[in-house]
Amino acid sequence: MTSLPKSTEKKLGLVTDLDICVGCHACAVSCKEWNAGGHSAPLTDTNAYAADPHGVWFNRVHVYETDDGENTRTVNFPRSCLHCEEPACVTVCPTGASYKREEDGIVLVDAEKCIGCKLCSWACPYGAREYDQDDGVMKKCTLCVDRIYNEKIEEAERVPACVKACPAGARHFGDLGDPESDISKLVDQRDGYALMPEMDYKPVNRYLPPRPRKVSVGDTGAGAEITVAKEAQPGEGTFLGWLDKVLTR
Repeated sequence: MTSLPKSTEKKLGLVTDLDICVGCHACAVSCKEWNAGGHSAPLTDTNAYAADPHGVWFNRVHVYETDDGENTRTVNFPRSCLHCEEPACVTVCPTGASYKREEDGIVLVDAEKCIGCKLCSWACPYGAREYDQDDGVMKKCTLCVDRIYNEKIEEAERVPACVKACPAGARHFGDLGDPESDISKLVDQRDGYALMPEMDYKPVNRYLPPRPRKVSVGDTGAGAEITVAKEAQPGEGTFLGWLDKVLTR
């Protein structure tokens, strides 16, 4: 089985703001476009124009309806690899094809070593692994490793394709291992949430929960508004508690 580095110099990752994600799928499409000609190419599609199309996508956007009645809200939930600190997908790999980089913490797959056994996909509780039936190997989000270090493009462009494409500014990229980085400060300010922390895989990526909605009170004609109390950590009756239930089904 494959071993992990004792520590990583950086913890590069993504932060997704569920409050402003509009579910446009620009992240998924731009990811597909960039990676179809890059590190993980090709990203195979099967029956692309048929009734049941499917293929390899590193980003997938799910849409959920939470709560009932007047409290109902739509939450768009982008999902990709979380580049965990203790990724079971790496330690379960029998060939060393799945590995975690010591210099930045990015989890990658070496296609030359992958035998397509799918053990990594079974080990990942987040559904982040994609099996390419044509190539016979597993593929996944690379954090656009061939883009973020590419000195041939402008420095401002050296972010994952999904971050660059997001029209709402809902996706952020940076070093989550540096408490002074802008992305770490954003997580602290908004109570950023790690998915299924009870699994102890220590995902690097974070999600920012939807902000509480302002709701009208009474029919006073004055347009009075109150703000619902801020959600904190996962718990019964909160959005994050609901999200945990959905992900652990």
